[in-house]
Amino acid sequence: MITLVNFIGARPQIIKAAAISRAVHNRFGRQIQEVIVHTGQHYDKQLSQVFFDEMQIPKPDFNLHVGSGPHGKQTGKILSKAEKLFKDVNPEVVVVYGDTNSTLAGALSAVKMHIPVVHIEAGMRSFNKNMPEEINRITTDHVSTLLFSPTNAGFKNLLHEGFSPENIPPYHIDNPKIYHCGDIMYDNALFFGNMAGKKKGFLERLGIIKNKFVLATLHRDLNTDNRERLNTIFSALSEIVSSEKIPLVMPLHPRTVKAIKKDLEKSLAKKIERNSLFRIIPPVSFLEMILLEKTSGIIMTDSGGVQKEAHFYHKKCLVFRDETEWIELVKNGTAMLVDADRDKILKGFRTYIKSGEAKFPAFYGDGHAAEFICNEVIENLKY
Repeated sequence: MITLVNFIGARPQIIKAAAISRAVHNRFGRQIQEVIVHTGQHYDKQLSQVFFDEMQIPKPDFNLHVGSGPHGKQTGKILSKAEKLFKDVNPEVVVVYGDTNSTLAGALSAVKMHIPVVHIEAGMRSFNKNMPEEINRITTDHVSTLLFSPTNAGFKNLLHEGFSPENIPPYHIDNPKIYHCGDIMYDNALFFGNMAGKKKGFLERLGIIKNKFVLATLHRDLNTDNRERLNTIFSALSEIVSSEKIPLVMPLHPRTVKAIKKDLEKSLAKKIERNSLFRIIPPVSFLEMILLEKTSGIIMTDSGGVQKEAHFYHKKCLVFRDETEWIELVKNGTAMLVDADRDKILKGFRTYIKSGEAKFPAFYGDGHAAEFICNEVIENLKY
């Protein structure tokens, strides 16, 4: 039996881990012993515990309680604590997700102890190394043994960086295996989509009607920690709500709440506060977020995960960045990069409002990516 550490720390990773945990429980319980390690990178109850409870996934076996902090300090804490934990648990494989500090630290701790790393969501690139996430994802890919890309574009990125699709077993850090396997978040979208329907009362409490509201999220530090960008985005959103007379629902990340209080212009903040169509709400649960995504008219975000979920639920999406890892969505015309540019945001919104039905191809697999990943781990990392 393989002891597999499922290494998570941020909200999206908690959700991604649910797909792997479900696959282990349903199909691979005799071959894989799962140990869930939560770094505590996101430790607020609304951003962690509620997700474990709502999705009924196993509680973490260990929590490293690192909390928030500067990138170097946070990464260093995770490295130190993960090393000690891996010595105690002695896993055969460590699975990491995406591009957070937890991803990087978990991968580095494991590889320095000669434990094979499995990177889920490998190959994603923004081609902007000023983003800490880009450094995290590139470094993690290049210390991994099995790399699972959710998209063909991600797989091609790995090829361009020198990974060979012709490597043969046994696989290790100097002879890695790369895959285009589909997206485990699409697995989750299918599995949890029906459950979200049970929360219809949530929409009623917000006073919104299906397909008749805008859903917006904002959390990346390039937007929340930059006063000019923050004010530009909120000014554009306020203009859309006022001119189009359309409700806008915005679940706020704690970082954004702090930024608004500190840096949003007072006149703009008052204008937003007085407009009853601008619905700023606390962070929502995973199922509530799914329901908002499924029933919205248009989605606006700086989140990579929400961009994909918009595609899963056939929603057009404006992206508050000038690049994205999900380039296939932009090429498809159902996602638009508007950055923190007021004119682009307004023009993009009006373009999407006036446009007709769009096509949403199956870029992200067949909904069985987690099962495929678990099977490959068993077949290629036997001990």
